Amino acid sequence: MTETLFNKSLQVQVKCKDCEDRRTSVRVIIELLLTTSPVHKRDLVVRLTDDTDPYFLYNLAISEEDFQSLKVQQGLLVDFSAFPQKFIDLLNQCISEQDKDYPRFLLQLSSPSSVLDHSPASLNVIETNAFKHLTHLSLKLLHGTDLEIKKYLAICLSCVKEEKRLLEQKFKRTEEDLTRQLSYTQQTLAEKSRDLDRLRSEWTTQTSALSNQHCQELTSEREKALELQTALQQQSEQLRREVESAHLQNTQQLQSRLAELEASSRELTEKKYKNDSTIRELKAKLAGLEEEAHRAKQQVLSLRRENGTLDSECHEKERLLNQLQTRVAVLEQEIKDKDQLVRSTKELLEATQQQKTSVEGSAENKQVHIGKLEATVKSLSEELIKANGIIKKLQGETKALVGKMKVKNSVTVSQEKVLQETSERLRREEKELQDTRHQLRKREEEVAKLQEQLEATVLKLDESREVLKTNENVITWLNKQLNENQLTRKQEVLGAFETPPAAPSAVLRMGTSSHNAAGYPVTSTLNSKLSFPLSCVNSAGRPAFTLHNQGPGPKVQFNPMGAKPGLSPVEARDGSPSEAHPRTSNKENGEPQGLESKYFERREDSIPLRGLLPNMHFSREMSKTSQPPAIPPARPGLHSAPSAYFPG
Repeated sequence: MTETLFNKSLQVQVKCKDCEDRRTSVRVIIELLLTTSPVHKRDLVVRLTDDTDPYFLYNLAISEEDFQSLKVQQGLLVDFSAFPQKFIDLLNQCISEQDKDYPRFLLQLSSPSSVLDHSPASLNVIETNAFKHLTHLSLKLLHGTDLEIKKYLAICLSCVKEEKRLLEQKFKRTEEDLTRQLSYTQQTLAEKSRDLDRLRSEWTTQTSALSNQHCQELTSEREKALELQTALQQQSEQLRREVESAHLQNTQQLQSRLAELEASSRELTEKKYKNDSTIRELKAKLAGLEEEAHRAKQQVLSLRRENGTLDSECHEKERLLNQLQTRVAVLEQEIKDKDQLVRSTKELLEATQQQKTSVEGSAENKQVHIGKLEATVKSLSEELIKANGIIKKLQGETKALVGKMKVKNSVTVSQEKVLQETSERLRREEKELQDTRHQLRKREEEVAKLQEQLEATVLKLDESREVLKTNENVITWLNKQLNENQLTRKQEVLGAFETPPAAPSAVLRMGTSSHNAAGYPVTSTLNSKLSFPLSCVNSAGRPAFTLHNQGPGPKVQFNPMGAKPGLSPVEARDGSPSEAHPRTSNKENGEPQGLESKYFERREDSIPLRGLLPNMHFSREMSKTSQPPAIPPARPGLHSAPSAYFPG
């Protein structure tokens, strides 16, 4: 593979033996020859040719081994990979200096013979300074053999043929384009000549007709000019006074309306800022609610760890029961606080809605006012158009009466001054009217922007309402699901384990402050909270604790996870199903079980459930769960409520 690095024509000083030095143009070609088979190597080829003499050919091939000897001989400081670029830099220096009378860098081709024949020649890059001629590089080139010259001539011939073919194609295309353009131009010229002849004939006929017509009209207008002169003067004076008074009145009205529009714009801007501040407050409150939800999530994780300890340590179930009751009271208090926050948020939303309605009413009033202004501007524009028509008529009639007015120069000069003043005043009035229209358009754009901002604010408020409503529905449904699931589990355990009336009862008391497995202090007496005994039944090697309440309060039973909820006491003890009390799960009976067990697994990314009711009425009729509430689809930019509240 051959890569051409340099191919330019340079001025070279030819120096032969017993001959004067001369300068000639020589083409220097530098190529990098890469050989991959049988051995990977790189060769640098330097070739000298003359565009005017095809037999002038000098070659030099430098391999990496040859370069090492060249480097040692001439004291070069670069390696083989950087040598081509440095050599090209030296040649560029010679090109930049070749047009000067005394060049600093010079490329010299020296031969030991009297003429440049088949003998070798040296190519030297010489720098001339004030002290000496310094040779940077000296390369010994060999004259090309007959085979190399033939090969070079063949390459040159193929290049010339290719250039000839391209030039012939280009010439042919150019000839076709010029022929086509010439025919089109000739055709166009013929058409234009015919049109010119036709227009000349029409112009002569129309000129003669118009000259006759204008002569007749001129005589008639000269007769009418004297009669209309005085009438026109009076009408113009009266019209000027009327236009001035009307313009002053309209200007005052527009200024007053402009002041009103500016005041209304300021009011709308203040209301917009108030709405923005209200939205920021709502966002801050929403962030607070999310933080509380995160804290509640951590609390649920701790509760799940406590439930895990219940499976391994049965003696801590009593302490956990007391702790859960205290936790329920805390959660209820938090739910009340959140309800209060929701009510305050609703009040803020209602206030924002009232502000929205007031802003909409003011916007409608402004729209009506703008319509009135537009009607007034239209009437003013119509009046100005009429005035412009009258002025144009006056100017035309004045130009037609120039010949007659030469008799009364003084009167004509005064009338022209009056007309110029009137036209200048009208131009000024038109400019003021355009400025007023521009200001009105700006006010309309400002009102439109305020309306768009108001609509965006209303959309954000609606989205906030939907998010709050969705959160309330999800919290209510999850509370209901959790309560009913607890009811179902406790009822199943109560049906599976029955305590004999004569069983000894034990009252659990907790005297001093202790810590449960989750690390929460419990400082209360269970007997003071639960006025009912605790019975213990050993089923299949696992204890089961049942708290029987003799009063109207709730009955609570703890069942270890090893025992199946669908087995009777005999089944749990013997390990075989009982025929007297066949029981199946709600799922087998086709009854809904509410949330599945996977929703009560411990997960780090779950969100706590709040709002456990302290006074729950346990009955078998409430074991069936209801369907989850319909959750509206989340808007873009809002978090989806179901994915955030359903663990697992």
